[in-house]
Amino acid sequence: MAYFAKQLKRISHRFGWIVVLMAVVGSGLLQAQDIKATLFGEAREALATADQANAGLLSPKHYGEALKLYREAENEYDKGRNLDNIRKKLKASMAYFAKAAEATKLAELTLSLAIKARSDAAQAEAVNFAAELWRKGEEKFLEAAGKLEDGDVNGARKRAGEAEMIYREAELEAIKANYLNETRELLEIADKQDVKDRAPLTLEKARKLAQLAEKELDENRYDKDVARSLAQQAKYEAKHALYLSQKIRRMKDDKKSLEDLLLESEAPLQQIASSMDAVAAFDEGYEKTTNQIIEYIRTRQEQVQQLTQDLADRDQQIADLKARIAEMEAQMGTIAQEQSELKQRIEAQERIRQQFASIEKTFDREEARVFRQKNDVIIRLFGLNFAVGKAEIEPKFFSLLTKVQNAIRTFPESNLTIEGHTDSFGSDSQNLALSEKRAEAVRQYLLANMSNLNPDRVLAVGYGESKPIANNETREGREKNRRIDIVIHPDLPEAGE
Repeated sequence: MAYFAKQLKRISHRFGWIVVLMAVVGSGLLQAQDIKATLFGEAREALATADQANAGLLSPKHYGEALKLYREAENEYDKGRNLDNIRKKLKASMAYFAKAAEATKLAELTLSLAIKARSDAAQAEAVNFAAELWRKGEEKFLEAAGKLEDGDVNGARKRAGEAEMIYREAELEAIKANYLNETRELLEIADKQDVKDRAPLTLEKARKLAQLAEKELDENRYDKDVARSLAQQAKYEAKHALYLSQKIRRMKDDKKSLEDLLLESEAPLQQIASSMDAVAAFDEGYEKTTNQIIEYIRTRQEQVQQLTQDLADRDQQIADLKARIAEMEAQMGTIAQEQSELKQRIEAQERIRQQFASIEKTFDREEARVFRQKNDVIIRLFGLNFAVGKAEIEPKFFSLLTKVQNAIRTFPESNLTIEGHTDSFGSDSQNLALSEKRAEAVRQYLLANMSNLNPDRVLAVGYGESKPIANNETREGREKNRRIDIVIHPDLPEAGE
């Protein structure tokens, strides 16, 4: 045995420890993978901790030295070098990883503004859309982190400030690219195709919208709703201009007259009118047929709304009946009482339907839309408007609010919720605050003009832009989203009372 040990020692000095390990493994005493796992385990944990703290970015020097030592230890292990040297390098790497992880705490405080700017730029995909600026920002940031590691706090802050500015510039460039690159490409195509000679008005509109979108991003990059809408409109008008240019060129090539163009433009309206079983007439222009189509669509929308409401009412009745049947089957001794309660509830629901029908006729289409959600009655006041950024009710809307008061009186002893809503333009916090003020203004108006209205039964709530009912990308949609909803909660007998 002693002889075997001496031979292993002689071989290890001559060929390295890996030969010894192979000999031992060959004897079934150890497994090489277990040796490496044990040897590198603590260092790997230190590396993972440093990575989790983002030390490669916030403490580049310490982290870089630690990683260098770790890789050297791995390389030496793979080549079967001396274990003692490998352990020393791993121990040194762990010390540097620990220093790097500790340094990140100071960096997070000292470089916080630059870190935030970097995160915002990354979220805007600046690495793809503003690659050169992103590279410069990264260089300055690493310089700042390096200065901080060296103890030069002032130098670190100076370079962090420079990095922050570059990141912000990169972020803005990336946002503009995201929103406007396609439009810019379309405008370049339009210039090459001389679109300005055939569709100058539409092309100029596209350019102005793109300029407005860019200006909006320059002034308010963190509330992108307005800029996005302008950019989408600009893109549409650029494509529109290209289409019009091609259409006009083909007309000229085919030697078509203005009369041909006008007759072609009537064809789609004729098709729509035909599908409505109506006759399109253009002897006085497009307005008559257009209004006819709009009226047809509105009527069908109201019919769908009414059918949906009727279906919901029936579903509610069926649910109530099923619940009552189940309860009555379980409590046969109280059938008479249950039938009475069921009858009262059904009668109350029928009363609500009749009251709903009466107030539905109170408002014109432009003033409000009245509908139900289960047993709640909602009066959506499209006709009540506020000045931009204001919450004061103008006298011209008093007559509309008088109709609202009459509708509320139709449901005595009911609870009310006044909901304020805005479109998506403007910051979220400002929209929320404005919607709350407007809802409260309507609440105070109703309380001041309805002496029998209990303040405890009237709640004002602002939802800001969080509950749109239409597309915020169109002017008409935004007008619908800027609204006050009066929600009437009728006093119904509770099930099982």
